[in-house]
Order: sequence, then structure tokens, then C-alpha cells
Amino acid sequence: MEHTTNQIVLRGTLATLPQFSHENHDRRFFRFLLEVPRLSGCVDTLPVIAEEGILNDMDLSGGGMLTVTGQIRSHNVRSDGRRHLLIFVFAASIRCEDGEPVNDVVLEGPICREPTYRRTPLGREICDVMLAVPRAFQRADYLPCILWGRTALEVSQCHTRDRIHICGRMQSRVYTKVTEEGSEERTAYEISALTAQIMEENI
Repeated sequence: MEHTTNQIVLRGTLATLPQFSHENHDRRFFRFLLEVPRLSGCVDTLPVIAEEGILNDMDLSGGGMLTVTGQIRSHNVRSDGRRHLLIFVFAASIRCEDGEPVNDVVLEGPICREPTYRRTPLGREICDVMLAVPRAFQRADYLPCILWGRTALEVSQCHTRDRIHICGRMQSRVYTKVTEEGSEERTAYEISALTAQIMEENI
């Protein structure tokens, strides 16, 4: 059996109430947005999908904090003749509990696209990688990750199929997309790595 690591724990407040998302094998799933503040004061607004049974016994109208435990998933959808990669948190459990905000992610998987290394105008090193994190039934979640500084330089030397282990946080980023109809605001989701380890099996 292939080793799989895909874990996320979030604690934040509801930005939207759950709304019906889809049905699969007679199970109903709902989607909501969770706001998780960063130490910098910025707020990540992250999409969560949960099965109806997880939500039924919860009072989500009180405005308290929620702790969500689960995995980060990806799903390819086609719209306007193009494919879009949707990134979201798939909840295994949700608890109503107050405390400090939490945004902890652990991922491990092979790189499925050659890393992209660059420097910001101020000289900060950045590396973008796409991980194919294995899932059950020979499936995988394709998750964009961003690395910084010395870690970015080290991982930029990797190639596709090299396996890396990442600890970090899931973040949201708003950007402007220019289309034929004009400019529109969109939100991208990615994993910002605090640490990254190139697995020994690659060496």
C-alpha cells in the first residue's frame, strides 16, 4: 500500500452558512467558507465541504469558532470550455470550540510538474510546485504549494516524481483575471510551506 499523508486542521469562524453542494452515492454534501486569521492580521477565507451527517447535530448560528479536521482535496471541473482545478477542505470532523486560530497542513507526495523558481523584486526566493498527493482507490489530489527562501532553492533542484514532505498552512489569495468580458476578481488557494523535506528515497 502506498504511503499517504494529507492532513489539515483549521480553527476559525464561519464566513458563510453551509449550502448544498452535491450528492454522491445517496450522501448529501454541503459547502461553507471558514475565516482563519494569520499572525500578520490577514485572513484566509477557505472553502470546506462536509457531509450532511457531520453538520446535522451542530448549531452553526451562534458565531463561535469551529475546528475542522480533514484533508485538502482537488477536483477538475470544466466551464466555458476550460478546465479549472478546484481546491477545498474535505471535512472528516467538525467541532464547536473556541481557542486560538489554527491552520496546520501536512502533505507528502511526488512532484507532478517541474518546479518554478523565481525571485521577487525585493530579492525573495520563491518556488512553486504541484504535488500529486495519493488518495484511496489509486486517485490523487493535485495541490499547488509555494515555498520560500533556502527551502525554495533546495526544492527547485527537484524534478517530477521526486517526493517531498511539507508542513505549512492553506492560504487564499485574491487576484484579478483579465478576460474577454473584462477584469474579474478571483480567489486562488495554495499551501504555503513553512518546512519542506526532500524524501531520502529520491537521493
